[in-house]
Amino acid sequence: FGRFLGGAGATRLTVTTTAIAAFLSLFAFYEVALCQSPTVLRLAPWRTTDSFTLSWGFLFDSLTVVRLVVVTSISTLVHLYSTSYRSEDPHLPRFRAYLSLFTFFRLVLVTADNFLQRFVGWEGVGLASYLLISFWYSRLQANKAAIKARVLNRVGDRGLSLALFLILATFGTLDYAPVFALAPAFADSTFPIFAPLHDILPPFLSGFLPSASLNLLDLIAFLLLFGAVGKSAQV
Repeated sequence: FGRFLGGAGATRLTVTTTAIAAFLSLFAFYEVALCQSPTVLRLAPWRTTDSFTLSWGFLFDSLTVVRLVVVTSISTLVHLYSTSYRSEDPHLPRFRAYLSLFTFFRLVLVTADNFLQRFVGWEGVGLASYLLISFWYSRLQANKAAIKARVLNRVGDRGLSLALFLILATFGTLDYAPVFALAPAFADSTFPIFAPLHDILPPFLSGFLPSASLNLLDLIAFLLLFGAVGKSAQV
């Protein structure tokens, strides 16, 4: 609706909505963090099989509401700050849409109650970052920078995807609550690094592979960290 709202209308709409989100985040911080009332909201089933159930839901605990306050308050300040120096931009509605899309996916990321939903928010943040970096798409350097960030995101996503596969194979679920509750039971579990290669290599070659193994939880944590470092070239 940018062409109907215009630059001024898009600015008023996005600044107002992000400010409302910041106010609601403060309210959530009071209820959850200060009043000790963590909340889980299950909106709808997402994927259900015989032994695997995943819902689209939101988890509000102390860590989540703190991050909500940070995300929404900074996003509101960015919207306010950009009203001045972007006021003459002919594509201001598109910029507002990208900026709000970034905030939306960041909120999906921090409020997710399972690893797969967090992955959706993670990918959405990467998409919004690509759109913002390449906003002036007629500039060659802007396009190069956007592609570079996107490629590095894909590298990080490989680590994040492997972490999700390991979590699902180990715990049988991707929900935070059961994974965190069962994690101590797997504290001494190990993962044979070269075991998958033994199944695909000829016997005379597989015999040369070492039998090294890593702590399973350490490996999952490292892969999650690898995915985070790869986001937007944070390395």
